[in-house]
Amino acid sequence: MIISELKRWWRTWNWSWAGWRMAWQSEKSVRQWTVVCLLSCGLALWLDLTGGERALLLALSVLVVASELINTAIERTVDLITQDIHPLAGQAKDAASAFVVLTALAGAVAWLAILLG
Repeated sequence: MIISELKRWWRTWNWSWAGWRMAWQSEKSVRQWTVVCLLSCGLALWLDLTGGERALLLALSVLVVASELINTAIERTVDLITQDIHPLAGQAKDAASAFVVLTALAGAVAWLAILLG
């Protein structure tokens, strides 16, 4: 049982890594948000913050990148279904993009609240 779970975990890891590589290579916004995430995480680790503040900033930084990956997945799915310009396709892509913006705003609010006290 343990061996089969380790094999399943390994396959899952490989699929996730393949998804990350695809997104990194094809999506400029994934690369941009990753740089922002690394800068934010570096600053959160460097500043004299409480453990809770640091954890919040680190988690939100990673969440922004994760939301961009979800956005990429939604865009790819919509493009697979139709290449035609359709209002629902545009709405799906716009909603996914709004998700990224909202997670980024959550990170910005956390930074402001912590820095401004």
